[in-house]
Amino acid sequence: MSVSIRDVMTDPALFGDQFSGDSWAPWTSLLCGFYGLALNREERRIFHSITRRSSSPKEACEELWLVVGRRGGKSQCAALLAVFIAAFHDYSDRLSPGEVATCAVLAADRKQARSVFRYVVGLLHSNPMLSSMIVREDKEGIELSNRTVIEVGTASFRSTRGYSFCAVIADEIAFWRSEDSANPDREIIDAIRPGLATLNGKLICLSSPYARRGELWETYKRHFGQDGPILVAQAPTRIMNPSLPQRVITRAYHRDEASARAEYGAEFRTDVESFVTLEALESVTRPSPLVRPYDSRYGYVAFVDPAGGGKDEYTMAIGHREGDILCIDRVDAARGVPAEITARYSGVLREYNVKRINLDKYGGSWPADEFGKHGITAEHSPKVRSELYIDSLPAIASERVELPPDERMIQQWTTLERRTSRAGRDSVDHAPGAHDDRANAVAGLIALHGQVKPYVPIRSWL
Repeated sequence: MSVSIRDVMTDPALFGDQFSGDSWAPWTSLLCGFYGLALNREERRIFHSITRRSSSPKEACEELWLVVGRRGGKSQCAALLAVFIAAFHDYSDRLSPGEVATCAVLAADRKQARSVFRYVVGLLHSNPMLSSMIVREDKEGIELSNRTVIEVGTASFRSTRGYSFCAVIADEIAFWRSEDSANPDREIIDAIRPGLATLNGKLICLSSPYARRGELWETYKRHFGQDGPILVAQAPTRIMNPSLPQRVITRAYHRDEASARAEYGAEFRTDVESFVTLEALESVTRPSPLVRPYDSRYGYVAFVDPAGGGKDEYTMAIGHREGDILCIDRVDAARGVPAEITARYSGVLREYNVKRINLDKYGGSWPADEFGKHGITAEHSPKVRSELYIDSLPAIASERVELPPDERMIQQWTTLERRTSRAGRDSVDHAPGAHDDRANAVAGLIALHGQVKPYVPIRSWL
């Protein structure tokens, strides 16, 4: 006798004590609809209100994309689906000897993925029947006796290849960032789908929304309210989790309404957009070399974005002008002891005959003092980071810049976001979870040295 998702959520012998009741009714309606189960009148009303579909699916859908506010129960239901798909299905007739069916929980990093995995572990151990199926367990995976594995992983298109997936759960996909790619979510999903084909696996993508870009936004645009195998649902926090106190959401709206509309109202942000396109950057990027050596015909300038340690890189960009074009000759980036990096960068600056540099405005006094020890005069930029980005854009758009083929630097530019305040003022910064150290060094160089000086005729008094 097969077990349905409704059975799993309502049967006291399974998880009925945790997922039954009025507060879980929206999730029951949605997941039963996703699997093509018959819905009662109230469930149909809920299902249609959060999917905008004209009718309920008559068979199980292939993909589920959830645009749901924070604290709406996404992680618990993702864990429930992982357990249901892994423990209550038999894939052995489609597996080769030694092969297992993998249910992967992917997130921006392993720490975030483990938040869903902890729910998975709790569900399995809370039920004696399911607990007895565990044959191996560690902090990143659980292997079950029916030849399935539930494991966590990072959002990487390289690490997701070669698996036979019974399910992939993409947690907070709107916030996936990668230093390997400008479009990590698209590349990862493209890499995942072939691995789902053999086992008719389910793709489950869940996130609170963010900017109107990326795979979550594109899928929402194409499939929300449309019948078909890809089911998209959108619901604010209180619809999916009515037990969350309204005061929590009210305070969030008072602090930052635009952010709260996305985080709790499940609305894509309209005040955030990409700052520069990948196509614009590629049009000003030379194919090679990565580093252009010193040439005595030119005078060189440099901009340095210091870092005091941690995940940020200590970066430096060096460039020169050739007519109307500012050529970025090299971008250096390093992590380690700041004083040692400063000494190494000072040696590079001497190679390019650079004796005076600009520093990021928020670098503090120690970088200037440290460069001074090596005979380099360092002045703080007269502009803050956001102003540097805004002032550098015209030179990129008019192709008056030549960038090096530094993939990480290009990727950092593509994750920059332009935000518009209520007063209409624009600011630019990196996306949540992203870095912009290399991009900032290049922007500083472009903004301060990339402007074409106007021609001023010399007046003759003869």
